[in-house]
Amino acid sequence: MTRRVRLSAVVIGALMAVGCGSARGPYTTDGSTTRDVVKAEDHYQAALAALAVTPPDDQSAEALLREALGYDLYHGAAHNNLGVLLLKQDRLYDAAEEFEWARKLLPGHPEPRVNLAITLERGGKHGDALDAARTALEVRPGNLAAIKTIAVIQIREALTDETTRAHLDAIVTRSNDPVWRAWAERERLKLDTAASSGR
Repeated sequence: MTRRVRLSAVVIGALMAVGCGSARGPYTTDGSTTRDVVKAEDHYQAALAALAVTPPDDQSAEALLREALGYDLYHGAAHNNLGVLLLKQDRLYDAAEEFEWARKLLPGHPEPRVNLAITLERGGKHGDALDAARTALEVRPGNLAAIKTIAVIQIREALTDETTRAHLDAIVTRSNDPVWRAWAERERLKLDTAASSGR
């Protein structure tokens, strides 16, 4: 796929727009009903630039992403990144809707599925969140973001199973983040202690 898909800008837990209505939904457009993939991509790249500055200009990025989607409703990466911005605002329903769009439009990418899992977890839908994260592993086996998401949900919600330790092992051996590695080592030790005590 030629479009660059940004990985989720969401940090999984602590460890872990403005548009006018139109026939196309909540995305701003110039009033045209014709799909314009070039203009959509230009607006998408401008949104990425707004997100790349320090601090990120989320407001401009959101407006640009909505404009991109006004030009091309089928721009999956724009849906994904708009969802990330909405999730940062705790607009869970709206974020989930964007990640659903992105999931359908980017069938080979794990990021929208991981982002959807994070959103569902925040909304208290733990089983659905695990299912969404597991589909990320189906489309991209070994995806570390999906593994982290699954492990966090399993441990936080006391839903550990035979896969949990393997996920923690993967985080310890593959993560470049010392905070994640330390967390996984602690949780792995807790699992081992519980198993040895017969609990």
